[in-house]
Amino acid sequence: MDDQYYKIAKMIDHSLLSPILTVPELEAGCQLALAYDVASVCIMPFYLKRCAEILEHSQVEPSTTVGFPHGGHAMIVKLREAEQALEDGCTELDVVVNLSRVLSEDWKYVETEIGLLTRTAHQAGQKIKVIFENCYLADKHKIELCRICTAVNVDWVKTSTGYGTGGATLEDLKLMRENSPPPVQVKAAGGIRTLDKLLEVRDLGVSRVGASATRSILDTCRERLKLPAITF
Repeated sequence: MDDQYYKIAKMIDHSLLSPILTVPELEAGCQLALAYDVASVCIMPFYLKRCAEILEHSQVEPSTTVGFPHGGHAMIVKLREAEQALEDGCTELDVVVNLSRVLSEDWKYVETEIGLLTRTAHQAGQKIKVIFENCYLADKHKIELCRICTAVNVDWVKTSTGYGTGGATLEDLKLMRENSPPPVQVKAAGGIRTLDKLLEVRDLGVSRVGASATRSILDTCRERLKLPAITF
């Protein structure tokens, strides 16, 4: 596989989180992710076990969400969600922060919750992305979340669920990269629908994007690299 294509495809978490997707659409989405060899499939929790079976023996990771999409679940419920996801084969957890606690600046609660879920993922040998949902936050909240995520060693800080009032912005990505050390990666989600947009955020230091327009993005990539089209 062309190295340039591989590097771009491995930036994409193929999002299958729309609540109105049917089971045949979830199955087809997993097959698309395999065909295009993306980084992961981020799928609704109830379908994770089947997703992990489909992706077994591939280099595409099965991932899911915790506390999605508003982050307001009780901490014990989020913990149980994470444990169930890990039991079902999840290798990357996408966790929404408790937005009410963040906006209340109850940082002790927020750090306790993120720390608990990060330890749970890491003790299972898996990774965690923490979703800020920036469209509802001020810069001071985003900066403090970066500090907390750094302190508890999360793997990625992530801009958005894709289901809030706004998605990833260049300003937020710059802020998150500037306030997170290199071991903490940055993921952009919400509004990444073209190859040019993906390349633009990559230039800011983003290592992953959440996308539902995966096929369009990677077809464009292959066209530009003069690679044969993928059919499946």
